Amino acid sequence: MPAPGILLVDKPLGPTSHDLVSRVRRLAGTRRVGHAGTLDPAATGLLLLGVEGATRLLTYLVGLDKTYEATIRLGWGTTTDDAEGVPTSAPAEVGEEVLARLPEEVARLTGELDQVPSSVSAVHVDGRRAHELVRAGERVELPARRVTVQRFDVVAVRGAEVDVVVDCSSGTYIRALARDLGGALGVGGHLTALRRTRVGPFEVGEAGPLEPPLRLLDPAAVAARLFPVLELEAAAATALRQGKRPEVEQEDAAVAAAVDPDGALVGLARVERGRAAVLMNLPQVAS
Repeated sequence: MPAPGILLVDKPLGPTSHDLVSRVRRLAGTRRVGHAGTLDPAATGLLLLGVEGATRLLTYLVGLDKTYEATIRLGWGTTTDDAEGVPTSAPAEVGEEVLARLPEEVARLTGELDQVPSSVSAVHVDGRRAHELVRAGERVELPARRVTVQRFDVVAVRGAEVDVVVDCSSGTYIRALARDLGGALGVGGHLTALRRTRVGPFEVGEAGPLEPPLRLLDPAAVAARLFPVLELEAAAATALRQGKRPEVEQEDAAVAAAVDPDGALVGLARVERGRAAVLMNLPQVAS
């Protein structure tokens, strides 16, 4: 059985996220591989994969903020809000007067937004994903959802193509930002390139090659980058693994990374009034 860990992958253009999960399953020799959020085949960048017991950490990674580098093509929208869709209108001229309004409209799309996801998305509608319904010819109208765009910076303008960097909350659709920016400018817009460069504290530059031996991050090191560390004595670590609530010398924390005297991750725990209560235990690996 392989050791548990989190794998940082720099997804290339073309394969699906599931393709990479399947590849890691073969390389790691286990079916227990999962992901913390997918990327479209036309997107590149950082994927977080969990192997063996570390898949239990993925729930706490899915909701992390993210950073994207993207290119928006102004001039027309598409049915999918990206380059794979069919144009929804004739091309519009993107002149100097349109580009002069770019900073103002980008600013309007920064902060807390009620964003309508792209219809070709993974959002569930009546038990099915929206993109499945759209491709089956059904009309899909998705409700707006609250998202936060902390940063929406224009880094280059090349004619009608706009290169941007976006820091945003989980669940934000960059394709929808491209659509809404083009709509606000009155010329339409769609996404032509997307790369995820950060998930929470993890950067794409940390990703390792998809070849043996896989460069897995230790679960304790991953958890320590997300939460305060709760160092347990041996008896307290055993008690927490058994679902008990041991006494600890630690400030209250909604989530803490509980580690045993050897530095191994016991699991995640809530600390309240001098006692720890388990939220998620990591399976012990036989030595």
